[in-house]
Amino acid sequence: MKNPFIILFLFCVTLSAQKIDYNHQDGYIAEGYDVVSYFSNKVEKGNSKYVYEYNGAKYRFSSQANLDTFKGNPKKYAPLYGGWCGYALTRGKKVKVDPESYTLTKNGELILFYDSFTNDARKKWLSAGEAKLKPKADANWEKVKTKK
Repeated sequence: MKNPFIILFLFCVTLSAQKIDYNHQDGYIAEGYDVVSYFSNKVEKGNSKYVYEYNGAKYRFSSQANLDTFKGNPKKYAPLYGGWCGYALTRGKKVKVDPESYTLTKNGELILFYDSFTNDARKKWLSAGEAKLKPKADANWEKVKTKK
């Protein structure tokens, strides 16, 4: 018989594991835009025929080919920070995004941004520089990713 303490420990660890608070605008990451399409600089809305759930978040894709590409390497295509605004995370805040406002990092990671008539977070990110801002956003994401 297996050690009951090990089973109890694993059960407690599973219960205490916290889920990431994804930005699920319209029920999907990136408001249902096809996250693979960002990597070809042709941002496209996803189609309800091509839906996939990864790590507790739902994604839409514009084609079966893009869905298959995502399934092959979801970590590569899933946006950083649970789909929240990268610039806002430098200040420890989770802010919804405009799915057409994005950048790819020097390592090929997708970051989405808030954008409004008076506040273009992507422009601020690019102006200040990835080298300065990404470490702040990364550190803050670790602090807030499970908070609602």
